[in-house]
Amino acid sequence: MKSQRMNSVFGLALLVTISLVGAVLLVPAGDALAGKASRKLEGTWLVQVTIQNCQTGDDLKTFPALLTFAQGGTLTETTTGFTPAARTPGHGFWRFADGAYSASSEAFLFGPDGTYIGRQTIGQAIEFGSDPDAFSSTASITIVDPGGNTVMTGCATAVASRMK
Repeated sequence: MKSQRMNSVFGLALLVTISLVGAVLLVPAGDALAGKASRKLEGTWLVQVTIQNCQTGDDLKTFPALLTFAQGGTLTETTTGFTPAARTPGHGFWRFADGAYSASSEAFLFGPDGTYIGRQTIGQAIEFGSDPDAFSSTASITIVDPGGNTVMTGCATAVASRMK
């Protein structure tokens, strides 16, 4: 029963926590934040996240999230993908390096009884088109149990518009 509950919680966590965006680039944020390029991402964004099957690319679920990219390279995110009792807001960093934006965030996960069951990491690759108030992204997610063992991985895409 406990294993079934953990699997369902991790499944729900996957659908919700993929809410951000490509490959995880775990490097310090401050080393490449400079000039107009870094200011382009700063601010709060309304994001429409689409969870996808990593193998087929088929869309599985869509929901909104909020991302705030702060000056200096920090990131905070909140999602509607599941109840706040099951997942904390994500905290992390973003950077601009070699002409590309990337971000990484982590959140804690909890079971229905409030027990800590692990954490999720979301890595994002973010791209701007011609509109400076819109971006698209791809994401990968990893969910680990309290011992640090990978339990699940997943994929997502997103489109975002700057809140004004």
